[in-house]
Amino acid sequence: MDQNEDLLVTVRGHVGHLTLNRPKAINSLTHPMVTEMTAALTAWEHDDDVHAVVVSGAGDRGLCAGGDIVAIYHSAKAGGAEARQFWHDEYLLNAYIGRYPKPYVALMNGITMGGGVGISAHGDVRVVTEATKMAMPEVGIGFVPDVGGTRILAHAPGLLGLHAALTGAPFGGADAIAMGFADHYVPHADLASFVEAIESDGVDRAVATFAQEPPAGELADHREWIDRCYAGESVAGIVDALRNEEDPAATKAADLISSRSPVALSVTLAAVRRARSLSSLEDVLQQEFRVSCAALRSHDLVEGIRAQVIDKDRNPQWNPATLDAVTDADVEAYFQRTDPDLTFQTETHQEQP
Repeated sequence: MDQNEDLLVTVRGHVGHLTLNRPKAINSLTHPMVTEMTAALTAWEHDDDVHAVVVSGAGDRGLCAGGDIVAIYHSAKAGGAEARQFWHDEYLLNAYIGRYPKPYVALMNGITMGGGVGISAHGDVRVVTEATKMAMPEVGIGFVPDVGGTRILAHAPGLLGLHAALTGAPFGGADAIAMGFADHYVPHADLASFVEAIESDGVDRAVATFAQEPPAGELADHREWIDRCYAGESVAGIVDALRNEEDPAATKAADLISSRSPVALSVTLAAVRRARSLSSLEDVLQQEFRVSCAALRSHDLVEGIRAQVIDKDRNPQWNPATLDAVTDADVEAYFQRTDPDLTFQTETHQEQP
């Protein structure tokens, strides 16, 4: 296999390995990588010699930092067709992973954010380490959590999911398990042996041998004020409640939220709350596709990416500029049906014609 390829596809010991291979970009996802992952998983689903799948990232920095937002930026400026197709195919892959019939092991080591969550957190064996740094940071670029992330955020204990969504702040492996993004903790030093054990002994025995009790997380100690503050009706109300708390962590959360895109924050609050009442991952992904396509037409997505990764001035000029200037109609517009919409067949991961 050519080591310059962005996705390495191999089979060892009856285990299919998908290795994201863009280490300089923290393995950020491109459209061809999504297409190749889908093709490999489809082939392995019907291959009796492949008993399980392991997904990992090349290098030491992380599994995947998310989608290639520079490509999203340029597509948005050119009408958005390529970005819409990328999300369409990515979300179909996320749904396929969610119902994959063979053990799907995701090694969520290091940075695992945005699109990286989408290719890992819907699998059935999700492994974190002491190096895991997970986040759904989309509001920082004028975007909204996607890749099925709003479903996990909506069902996290209490209102931890809203805290993660509205701040965009990273959290460690223990908190990822507590919030429902992951299942097992394996020390980084044991990952290679863990994968070898999957190949020789199977997934269940490997997990039984190498999974450990995770260290204490950080969010559990903040549950009381998180659940109280994030129950607010609006983002502005949530920020006000956070600023009235004595815990410095609440003030830090308020400061983070206040730096994010006001319209993206308002839509995110609505998206997570609506996702709680949706019955399936597919339903959530359809909602997210509509929201993502609307974001593509917005001022803030292009401006947010510009400020973070194009010009790198870290000084986005949001529009609307304040939470009070975001109207209910602004938010509702993000949830309107798209044409074409994202739909799913019941028997396969392919889209309805």
